[in-house]
Amino acid sequence: MTTLYRGGKLFDGLNEPVEGHAVLVEDDKIAKVAPAAEFDGFQGDAVDTTGGTLMPGIIDCHVHLCLGAEADPRAAGDKLTTGEIVVRALQRAQESLAGGITAIRDCGGRDYLEFAVRDACNAGQFMGPSIRCAGRMICMTGGHGSYIGRIADGKDEVVKAVREQIHAGCDLVKIMATGGVMTPGVNPEDAHYSADEMAAGIGEAKRFHRRTASHAQGAEGILNAVRGGVDSIEHGFFMTEKCVEEMMERGAYLVPTFSALTHIIGMQDHGVPAYAVEKASRVAEAHVASIKMFYSAGGKIAMGTDAGTPFNKHGANAQELAYMVEVGITPLDALRFSTGNAADLVDLPGEGRIEEGAFADLLVVEGDPATDIEMAANRDNHRMVVKRGQPVTGETLAAGANLQPIAAE
Repeated sequence: MTTLYRGGKLFDGLNEPVEGHAVLVEDDKIAKVAPAAEFDGFQGDAVDTTGGTLMPGIIDCHVHLCLGAEADPRAAGDKLTTGEIVVRALQRAQESLAGGITAIRDCGGRDYLEFAVRDACNAGQFMGPSIRCAGRMICMTGGHGSYIGRIADGKDEVVKAVREQIHAGCDLVKIMATGGVMTPGVNPEDAHYSADEMAAGIGEAKRFHRRTASHAQGAEGILNAVRGGVDSIEHGFFMTEKCVEEMMERGAYLVPTFSALTHIIGMQDHGVPAYAVEKASRVAEAHVASIKMFYSAGGKIAMGTDAGTPFNKHGANAQELAYMVEVGITPLDALRFSTGNAADLVDLPGEGRIEEGAFADLLVVEGDPATDIEMAANRDNHRMVVKRGQPVTGETLAAGANLQPIAAE
């Protein structure tokens, strides 16, 4: 199947959108990107993008497929059978794809149930985003996420927990460096693991060629993770200049997840646990200041939403781009953070950019999102989502058994 996209602007995942270029897709990959005049006389299928922009599909580097964005996702999830959790996780993955999110990184699941969704989507058995999974997040006794994570204390036990995730088939390892908002009785500011424990876990993951992510909100925990060699800091509420300096020295990414706090605070009167509302309200101002400081310094940022937390819905992930712009990130940078940068962090080298040889994971939006981010952030402005060269529709989501496998061979 060959399709030509032409007529509108082109954002390639890195540079400012340009006019007058066209993109030729053959089967599941981009065959050619060139000035539109080079395709004069083309007689095959064509998509007219006039008045809009063709861009890479958006990549969300932080979701939880086993959480459903209820006011209290933990309580809601505890009522479900394992089969119900898997089916709903697949629905959430597909809803994300329909919302323009062509790849996701699940940063903590439930008993590896999300692996079945990952494997089915990546194998093309169901149409869905490319999926990377962390498995069970690793946390200390009583730590953030301990109700669902792998509890480990001390260096030896942390190393063992990392090996368990690798044996189970994780794509990355996530270690909880600090307390968090959605766990009662813990403070986001507090470091949970010691520097030695963090370094041991991260080092073991790297020994087996796994990327690493750390839930890290307080400054001490952020530094423990960064000094241990972590690839990404998730949330980063209480960054200091020292945190920024050391993250930039080591090339660590920051995944801000503005959507999580925004929805907890905005929907606090709709059943969100009081302890979560209190903590979210307390840390929100520091969070914005931290991300602005890191961004102004030129630090590496990748988009993530924490989808699945209260009222933070799978399928509305793209709204994170608007939240980034609201705090001072330029629309063009928000687009870069959500495509090329995100693909780099998630380790999807064939995605996140429109270039010859890349996978045809595409999004056609109205207008120019580099000047009006709502064109990409608001799915009402999405004209078309394309996964591996196939338009994403209700019919293809329902069928979806004839796709090429997503995992690179």
